[in-house]
Amino acid sequence: MNKLQDMLRTSAEADVAKAKLTLDLLGQKAVGIGDHSTKEFYNNAEEALELLDSEYSRLDTLNRFIEEEQ
Repeated sequence: MNKLQDMLRTSAEADVAKAKLTLDLLGQKAVGIGDHSTKEFYNNAEEALELLDSEYSRLDTLNRFIEEEQ
């Protein structure tokens, strides 16, 4: 894997970790709730899920691209 592909993978993996942490905080820890209204809480959960889905898709696409290049 070249440096560009490595950077793209690392970026997507970091966003996956961020989304998972956000969902964990919102779902398991009182810290995730804080001063949020219910609407903000739900929006944050939806945004984290969308980020997780997007980054998994990016990783899948990158893996297919790398396989095609070989």
